Amino acid sequence: MGNLENGGQNKSTGLEKEIQTDFQKDMSYSDYLHLDVILSSQHRLSNHHDEMLFIIIHQTSELWMKLILHELNAAIQSISRNELEPSFKMLSRVARIQQQLIQSWNVLTTLTPADYMQFRHKLGSSSGFQSYQNRLIEFALGQKNAHTLAVYKHQVDRYDSMMKSLHEPSIYDVSLLALSAHGLPIDEKVLNRDWSQSYVPNLSVEEAWLTVYRNTNKYWDLYELAEKLVDIGNQQQLWRFNHMSTVERIIGHKKGTGGSSGVTYLKKVLDHPFFPELLSLRTKL
Repeated sequence: MGNLENGGQNKSTGLEKEIQTDFQKDMSYSDYLHLDVILSSQHRLSNHHDEMLFIIIHQTSELWMKLILHELNAAIQSISRNELEPSFKMLSRVARIQQQLIQSWNVLTTLTPADYMQFRHKLGSSSGFQSYQNRLIEFALGQKNAHTLAVYKHQVDRYDSMMKSLHEPSIYDVSLLALSAHGLPIDEKVLNRDWSQSYVPNLSVEEAWLTVYRNTNKYWDLYELAEKLVDIGNQQQLWRFNHMSTVERIIGHKKGTGGSSGVTYLKKVLDHPFFPELLSLRTKL
């Protein structure tokens, strides 16, 4: 056995003999994930210890948002093809990712107001308000606002791609088209509306969803789709609430670094839930 014992373990390294250690010609874990790029992208503008926390929380949040958009856009395409079942896995994944984002606020609350004030001035006019991925998530969930695109005009390609997303149907829009495709009556003004406008509740939509909920055996796929949408709508509201309460805990009612009213603005956003008929129908069931 030479220097091998314990089922093929190398005594000098403590590794199993089949474990690869030479990556001169093969791709390693770090290579595949481009870890050198990712882990060298945290550049503090101050010497304060807690700025690293602030940067990493926001960077990882943007990575999770990228995955949310990946899943939401795929779900929209799936529902548009009237292939509802594949979208359920995607939407379930979105809800799980949202839970990760919600929990991240709990980590950020370890940043005290006194510590944050030591480096807040270094942020300049940069603000989470400018997160284009968060804006795209809102668009995909049906809350459109063309005025918010003004902050991206300095980046022409990004502005153009966001304008394109603004004019595309949201996941709720394609879900309502699916209701119609299943023979449920939906007002034409809903089915042929301007996708760039925020969705406005409609009685025919509420009645259609009520039909689904009262006949779950007949419309099981639509029923499951509805509940998946409720899940992600609720999670997004929880994320918003935790965002607001974390900001309030750390900076109180100071203005945001990007010029917004801060907590006051975030509280107003909470008054605009997603998928309104899926909430209102519960009172009528």
